[in-house]
Amino acid sequence: MRRTLTAAALVALPAGVLAVPALAATKSVAIGDNYFVRDSGTPTVTIERGDTVRFRFVGQIIHNATVTKGPAKFKSPTKTSGTYSKRLIRRGTYTIVCTIHGATDQSMRLRVR
Repeated sequence: MRRTLTAAALVALPAGVLAVPALAATKSVAIGDNYFVRDSGTPTVTIERGDTVRFRFVGQIIHNATVTKGPAKFKSPTKTSGTYSKRLIRRGTYTIVCTIHGATDQSMRLRVR
């Protein structure tokens, strides 16, 4: 009976729904000593809804990536090396800072379309 219901549900779906969806991408963001992406300014990184952002800790001192403003909140662990990944499904602009060094020294914008 379960197979019958599944088959009936598939038949009821509109054309194109059974198409293979595009694979989500992963965007890498370097977190260095007092910067995100690059060592000056406040960068903006843009990704698509459903993509993953991977923060790579490359500095010599501890950092984190914390959303201070945006449609969803998240915070990475505080670390000096390794990575932290987050899949984003809510569209909007996120302000991300290192709470150890503050927004004036280490911040970025992440735009999810």
